[in-house]
Amino acid sequence: FIESILNGFGSGLGFTMALLLMAGIRERLVLAPIPKFLHGTAITLLTAAFMSIAFMGFIGLGVK
Repeated sequence: FIESILNGFGSGLGFTMALLLMAGIRERLVLAPIPKFLHGTAITLLTAAFMSIAFMGFIGLGVK
């Protein structure tokens, strides 16, 4: 039971962190000199892809 509670809390905390990071990066991209064809959805998808690659580095760091 305790493990389930900790897992839920950790998942929620991780998701919140990912949302905050994505929002912060998108705020900075508004002022960045990026090409016109990358504005909007394209740069958002690229940002999400790079963030997912970065988060893959945390795989295996959990408590076993």
